[in-house]
Amino acid sequence: MPFSKEIGIDLGTANILIYVKGEGIVVNEPSVVAIDEETKRALAVGQEAKDMLGKTPGRVKAIRPLKDGVIADFQITEILLTHFINKLNLKGIFTRPTILICCPSNITSIEKSAIKDAAQRCGARKVFIEEEPKVAAIGAGLDISRPTGNMVIDIGGGTCDIAVLSLGEIVTSSSLKIAGDRMDEEIIKFVKEKYKLLIGDRTAEQIKVQIGCAIKGMSDKTMEVRGRDLVTGLPHTITLTADEIELSLRETCQRILRETRIVLEQTPPELAADIVERGIFLTGGGALLMGMDKLLEDELNVPVFVAEDALNCVANGCGVMLEHLHYVK
Repeated sequence: MPFSKEIGIDLGTANILIYVKGEGIVVNEPSVVAIDEETKRALAVGQEAKDMLGKTPGRVKAIRPLKDGVIADFQITEILLTHFINKLNLKGIFTRPTILICCPSNITSIEKSAIKDAAQRCGARKVFIEEEPKVAAIGAGLDISRPTGNMVIDIGGGTCDIAVLSLGEIVTSSSLKIAGDRMDEEIIKFVKEKYKLLIGDRTAEQIKVQIGCAIKGMSDKTMEVRGRDLVTGLPHTITLTADEIELSLRETCQRILRETRIVLEQTPPELAADIVERGIFLTGGGALLMGMDKLLEDELNVPVFVAEDALNCVANGCGVMLEHLHYVK
């Protein structure tokens, strides 16, 4: 019986997931911290803080400390990590946890050491850092240890990681700072330009989840949206259609498609042959955008599958890696 707990953290731009070995995913909350500007104290963390986004009085500010998959605000990230690690109640005499953290594939060594630092200051005994697409592939149930090509597109909140893996390592990869958050921004922009209506981030996210679509004419869903009319300044309601949202997301989807094509072009021919046979796996929240798999499949002529439990692939992958930590070491 090991004395120290082993935990895996998917430190995402949108959500933080924590996997404890032997227990599964124990934390799955938004990466948001609400801070009192005057006293600099954290008032709420996670879901509670997310509910405050865009709805706080002057001195309270809801902050998302991670931007594009990397730490933008070190102090707040530390508050976020410490809060959830303390919540796990791992304290004891021998129990400084071993932590495995996932980060986007193309971050710099400085950004990596910032993540490592934050984890160590939260009381970790050892910190390992793994690349997200690799962990997502494992979480999607792919066997990446064999000499066959596997391709994963992990569309998260802040980054979209595209990688081809073989023999347990990344062969070619790319990391785009365009993902779920950018989609929300595009929806806000579209509604503002077309309807002169101002909506917030949370509303944009709801629109994306409910009627978001990557292919025109694929869905005839509509949704009522409320916001502030920019002309009159008064609250106002409009009805959006799935095709309008497809139009607003088109550029983002095309960017992901173009980048995927570039990664495929850089892939050694033997591995490319494997990918045509085995297909591409989509993980992350962006994989759930309706028609995303179909769009990529039609354009690339390669089968595309959405991973089971796409949202938790990275956290589940952490769990598998914790079982085999000696490989990571």
